[in-house]
Amino acid sequence: MPKETYIPCLLQLFRQYGYDGATLSKISEATELGKASLYHHFPGGKEEMVKAVLDYLEQWSRENLLSTLQGEGDTVSRLRRMCDRLNELYQGGQQPCVFVILLSGSARDVFHAQVKGLFVSWIDAIAQVFLETGMDEVLAQQKAEDAAIMIQGALILSQGLDDPSPFQRVIQQLPQQLCI
Repeated sequence: MPKETYIPCLLQLFRQYGYDGATLSKISEATELGKASLYHHFPGGKEEMVKAVLDYLEQWSRENLLSTLQGEGDTVSRLRRMCDRLNELYQGGQQPCVFVILLSGSARDVFHAQVKGLFVSWIDAIAQVFLETGMDEVLAQQKAEDAAIMIQGALILSQGLDDPSPFQRVIQQLPQQLCI
């Protein structure tokens, strides 16, 4: 099978265990690939696996977030579609954000630039939606950052409480709140 087949499984493993905790033994067991087969698909080892996951999420973001934000409709409807896609990605707040997980521990130094780039692209796309309404550039940037803060904060809180309702509430209310 092509290595892309294993990306969803790797995403889940890194979400669950983080970079340091997702050992090759756990990865081998979850993917049902021996260590030799893992290195065949990912010669760079675990670092290459995470890079493949981040590349997958970057493509997902372009197709599901950025294109939605650049699409048709008014500000609220575009933000609502973005929130709907994020709700799917995070399974209603039941899945953690792998970006946050990769920004801690030994993975930070390795993956920070790519994760930062993904956040910047997303925030810039949200800001652009506000700029199109004639909003001041500084305020548009602040509202876009606020959106990321509210979504990521609610996701972290939901994980900490083992209760997805804070995330679901933010996803539901965010488009209207940002447009006030």
